[in-house]
Amino acid sequence: MTYLAQAGRVGIRRIGHHDRTEFLALNRESADLLARWMPGAPITTDEAFDGYLARFDDPANEGFVICRIDTGAIVGRANLNNIIRGTRQDGTLGYCAYSSTTGRGYMTEGLRLLVRYAFGELGLHRVEANIQPSNTPSLNLIKRVGFRREGYSPDFQLIDGAWRDHERWAVTAGTGPGGA
Repeated sequence: MTYLAQAGRVGIRRIGHHDRTEFLALNRESADLLARWMPGAPITTDEAFDGYLARFDDPANEGFVICRIDTGAIVGRANLNNIIRGTRQDGTLGYCAYSSTTGRGYMTEGLRLLVRYAFGELGLHRVEANIQPSNTPSLNLIKRVGFRREGYSPDFQLIDGAWRDHERWAVTAGTGPGGA
């Protein structure tokens, strides 16, 4: 398997059609977990997977999977969305782990790689993440990756049928993983 970046136990690569079966199985097993935190319904059908992949035809969105190097198995996914070029050079990070792979440090390793890749290969200066205040595991993860809290956004995003508050976290080139 060819990875865009790898270190420790994981590598990151772009998501593709060949990931359909494994990706859908992981999303089905984790549907209850994901529904509480993710915008939209969990991606559990072929149609939903096709729609998810189609997002990445737009250069403002990049989609990745985080995989174990020893087996190639997907342990999480991440997106860089709403990428703005020009004087901003930033994007918004979205990510999720799966029920069968949480609590093992894979996402910490994978998101550190992804942030380094965003600052290096993609030429971004800033990456933002928006997280519900009650999602303690996600807040702890983003802190481990080097993000800092920037603010609070009431009624920020529609998730699981309600407008949810979010904390806004970010990291900039030079301050985060792989920064100068």
